[in-house]
Amino acid sequence: MDNLGDIRLFVEAAQLGSLSAAGRKLGLSPAAASARLVKLETALRAQLLERSTRNLKLTDEGQLYLAQCQQALQILDDARTAVQLGQGSISGKLRVSATADFGRITLRHWLDEFNERHPQISLSLILCDSLSNLLQDDIDVAIRFGIPVDSGLIAKPLAENRRILCASPAYLKSRGNPRHPSDLRDADCIVMTSTSGVGNQWNFSRGDATYTFVVPTERARITNDGGLAREWAIEGHGLVLKSVWDAADDLRAKRLKIVLPEWRCPDAPVHALFARRQFTSPRVRALLDFLETRFAEIAPHLAPYFR
Repeated sequence: MDNLGDIRLFVEAAQLGSLSAAGRKLGLSPAAASARLVKLETALRAQLLERSTRNLKLTDEGQLYLAQCQQALQILDDARTAVQLGQGSISGKLRVSATADFGRITLRHWLDEFNERHPQISLSLILCDSLSNLLQDDIDVAIRFGIPVDSGLIAKPLAENRRILCASPAYLKSRGNPRHPSDLRDADCIVMTSTSGVGNQWNFSRGDATYTFVVPTERARITNDGGLAREWAIEGHGLVLKSVWDAADDLRAKRLKIVLPEWRCPDAPVHALFARRQFTSPRVRALLDFLETRFAEIAPHLAPYFR
């Protein structure tokens, strides 16, 4: 227990692959992090990490020690959670991740309200349209549209979500309103890109009919930021595929208009993603309950766009 802080540093360094990154996460300078690791190795009389200027590599002793330390730290965290549950205490750090557009438009205001209710919680909101580094970045809860494949996370449904093709009224007046997905061949399009690739395949259905349109990337506007994609559409640069939760305010204000309303794109329900653990911390459970209530309150106002 005397070395608990050093042990946490070692585990973080092993998981992040960087001693300096682990130090920053724990509020330590690179020199302090290095000194604490040396102290731990000296106490154990064993080298745990092979350090170079580019990366870290666990020694055989380090691999053995890491497995045991992870179990021990999990037991301690679970014990703390059990005590908090017994006390009804909600405090500590809470790291939330969301897509850029939804995070800026909606979630940040909800989190402000949540934080007012629970001022002992220290909130972080990370906006990113990719899911690739959730585990590495130690995210407690991620809000995403759809369920990522093989993420290893628990997915809790929060709300329905329709994806819609939309554009500005000015663009549609200038270029014409498509009547069939095949008309998109002559349209200007805005597409999202991520670590999984460019989302330029748009699938449509109407009754038993289906149509797939592949946006030519050589003449499309491409971005990895959902907010920018929506702003481009509002400014009249083309058509964009957005979630109703992101575009509702713009649809109500007539900054955007739904294109091909009779055709449906695959829905992408809103989910909260979090790690599979024996205990879910009180602050995470409180946030999930709060978000579930907020989505339920707002969803009826979006009902016209789900038809």
